[in-house]
Amino acid sequence: MADSFIKESIITCPECAHQETEKMPIDTCQWFYECKSCGAVIKPKLGDCCVFCSYGSVACPSIQLKKEN
Repeated sequence: MADSFIKESIITCPECAHQETEKMPIDTCQWFYECKSCGAVIKPKLGDCCVFCSYGSVACPSIQLKKEN
């Protein structure tokens, strides 16, 4: 069951719309992400646990696993 989640997400910068495929941390939420194109430091939207939940193509592993239960 622990491997039944998507491990990569396409994160989209809200400043310049650059997209990058990133491997998500499995055991923690990622609070900040620096865009590889414009250098903007991205933070989660209010109410989201991490940048992948706010700007990724899929939610982070912890949210994915909660939805399975």
